[in-house]
Amino acid sequence: MADRGRPRKFDRTAALQRAMEVFWAKGFAGASMADLTAAMGINSPSLYAAFGSKEQLFREAVDLYRGTEGQRVWKDVETLPTARATVEAILMRTAESFTRPGKPTGCLVVLGAVVGGDAGEAVGRDLCERRRGNHDALIRRLERAVAEGELPQGIDCGAIATFYLTVQQGMSLQARDGATRETLTEVARSAMAAWPALTASPRIAARQ
Repeated sequence: MADRGRPRKFDRTAALQRAMEVFWAKGFAGASMADLTAAMGINSPSLYAAFGSKEQLFREAVDLYRGTEGQRVWKDVETLPTARATVEAILMRTAESFTRPGKPTGCLVVLGAVVGGDAGEAVGRDLCERRRGNHDALIRRLERAVAEGELPQGIDCGAIATFYLTVQQGMSLQARDGATRETLTEVARSAMAAWPALTASPRIAARQ
């Protein structure tokens, strides 16, 4: 006979993977505890014992997303031969990653937080910081391209990074609304058509 009162054992990694997909599909606010426990195959006490809170579970799920799904888009950012190749790879991989069969559409880091209540606001701030990290990484890659002579001195690397990250985040919303991979690929190609104009002449950032 099984010992009564002993917590049911479960695979924490597998449970976290399933929680990630619930949050990915429904967002932090939209994912109820019933949704999470049903997907993870555990009860609420076990969830709290293993992860502490819904907010902490979400943070771990986002960490897992960035280390797995996010790497499909952001790998090689520092090692591709040119900044143009880097930006094009990010956008083309985005079109593929955000429309994978059998997976939620869009991006958890973009779509995961709907602010509501103290926990929701904290989650929103955390995702904002993570998105800012992507922005900063792209700026650094563009600045390196300037230093290496690929791009001209004086261009506004921050503005260029903001443009392409805005396109990429918009692709997430489009994917959630049902855009196909082919449609998003065309969005990526259209955005890359703007590359010569964005990088051909100095775009000095306005000083405040």
